[in-house]
Amino acid sequence: MSFAPKISLAACLMAFCAPAAIAGPLDDLVKIEVLDGGATQSGTYRAALRLTLADGWKTYWRSPGDAGIPPSFSWRGSRNLGNIAITWPTPQVFSTSGMQTIGYVDQLTLPIEITPDTTGRPIRLKGRMELGICKDVCVPSELKFDHTLDLDADRNPSILAALAARPYSSAEAGVTAATCRLKPTRNGMQVEARISMPSTGGTEVAVIEPGSPDIWASHTASERHGNTLVATTELIHSSGEPYALDRSQIRITVLGRNHAVDIQGCTPG
Repeated sequence: MSFAPKISLAACLMAFCAPAAIAGPLDDLVKIEVLDGGATQSGTYRAALRLTLADGWKTYWRSPGDAGIPPSFSWRGSRNLGNIAITWPTPQVFSTSGMQTIGYVDQLTLPIEITPDTTGRPIRLKGRMELGICKDVCVPSELKFDHTLDLDADRNPSILAALAARPYSSAEAGVTAATCRLKPTRNGMQVEARISMPSTGGTEVAVIEPGSPDIWASHTASERHGNTLVATTELIHSSGEPYALDRSQIRITVLGRNHAVDIQGCTPG
């Protein structure tokens, strides 16, 4: 089982990737550990990958913004792993040299909910995480982990805090409608999303994800008109060929000063 969006050379160059500029071992910049979170009432198990970065260093959200390296995961070598669901805590928005990036500073606890193949049997969480870490330059990194879960562990406060820091759902945020209007462009397709919901506070940053690793999304421009947030982006297929877009797979995240909202799917508009 793997989740591995491609890391483009262009994204790396835009993020000033320069591993040769870093002196000393990578372990001095970022460390990874697996946290145990015990069983849930539904029969799954909680764990987390916790990244601890050197002072002032950051890493990226699943959609890194204008420049950056999206994280990817491989679970090869794991045992009794039926399904994995990752919860992303609300990230921060950064502006550097006129580019907007999205991620986390100093530490990231990434909760994982595991459905085992066989209940009650040991669960081994083994694999690697590929990511970019940045300060004055960005460094492509690979972190390996190997941990057998403690199935009887107590609830972990760090995991609970990270779960509480997730974006609101549509219902929690008061979203009453989310429509997407599609229009062909020279290179792909424009998506204009119109989201009816109260403001999330301050300057709102919207991110539109197409739901396919083969489709690239450009910067999302957003503006608010009363109770409606309008977000627009262009989606381009990696093959350069025309493609069909499933609106139900589109994911829209709105990041505001007060809270964030995670909107799954949109209807024709």
